[in-house]
Amino acid sequence: MNKISMIVILLLCVGGFGMAAAKATAAKPQIQLAILLDTSGSMDGLIGQAKSRLWKIVNQLATAKKNGQTPHLRVALYEYGQDTIPAASGYLRRIVPLSGDLDRISEELFRLKTNGGSEFCGQVIQSAVQELEWSPGGSDLKMIVIAGNEPFTQGGTDYRGACREAIARGIIVNTIFCGDYQEGLRTDWKAGSDLTNGQYLAIDANNAPPPVDAPQDAEIAGLSQELNRTYVAYGQGGAGGLARQKEQDKNAAAVSGEVLAQRAAAKTAPQYNNSSWDLVDAKKSGQVKVEELSESELPQAMKGMSAKERNEYVAAMQGKRDELQKKIARLNGEREKFVREKMQSSAATDTLDEAILRALRSQAKGKNFKFEK
Repeated sequence: MNKISMIVILLLCVGGFGMAAAKATAAKPQIQLAILLDTSGSMDGLIGQAKSRLWKIVNQLATAKKNGQTPHLRVALYEYGQDTIPAASGYLRRIVPLSGDLDRISEELFRLKTNGGSEFCGQVIQSAVQELEWSPGGSDLKMIVIAGNEPFTQGGTDYRGACREAIARGIIVNTIFCGDYQEGLRTDWKAGSDLTNGQYLAIDANNAPPPVDAPQDAEIAGLSQELNRTYVAYGQGGAGGLARQKEQDKNAAAVSGEVLAQRAAAKTAPQYNNSSWDLVDAKKSGQVKVEELSESELPQAMKGMSAKERNEYVAAMQGKRDELQKKIARLNGEREKFVREKMQSSAATDTLDEAILRALRSQAKGKNFKFEK
């Protein structure tokens, strides 16, 4: 074999290994969830539940596994039925594309305002199907959850065509009617979900159970603040990421101690990943090499450090974070037990998060996802 042939074979082998590595990365399971919320004038209760229940949903999804792997979680957010959005856009807008930035999802939920409008379910479903970057993989869980309280038939886009387009791409549509179950049946909310093998649920958006205060809440809140100090902002988005994280803590606390505790617990989950602005997450995920960053990309505390000092600094922050996350996870386990015991005698209430999680668990099972709890 001549020298040129050997080089060609070597390059092919290297290329093959590279392709295999890329394929392995791409093969990591995904849960993709698009939430479509009616923000017309009567939906204040629905938006309130969305704000307060996001972190509970994340905590449940954090226990999901497939083939021993923790799936990537990507969430998109749309609003529809909003008069302040031009009629030419169907009174709807995509607020966040499919994203792993959960603080941004929270930020946008807290910005939502309700205003009277026309609710075009078919059009917003079609927009989500066509606009979002859905995984091509048939083994990933791809879901749309649409919630509202007006007939599913409104607007010029036939919901039946939109739902058929969704299921043709492996996207399940789950419908949540905010009102009487039978009224939702009469106005085609169940008919829409049936077309995609989804679930139809009815909730009272204005009747969420009151928050439960627990003895662990104060300590969890304090540990959450300590946890924030392990985040090392870098690059152009660093300062904004830190500010957003702090603001979402404030938003959660303003709702209740329960929501703040759930958010703190979510910050211990692998789905709460901030590689785009936090150097600890970015290094752990292999997104950046700390020694290769320019001085301008580093936070003030790291400027002037050698490559060795940089890596030691980030490793120390990772160690502190791991320790704090374990403490929060332990306390949250105790908190959950306390809440379960306190709520045993209470009547169950269907809420937005329970509806979403019921659909997620049922449909994830069909894709061989398993939940630890």
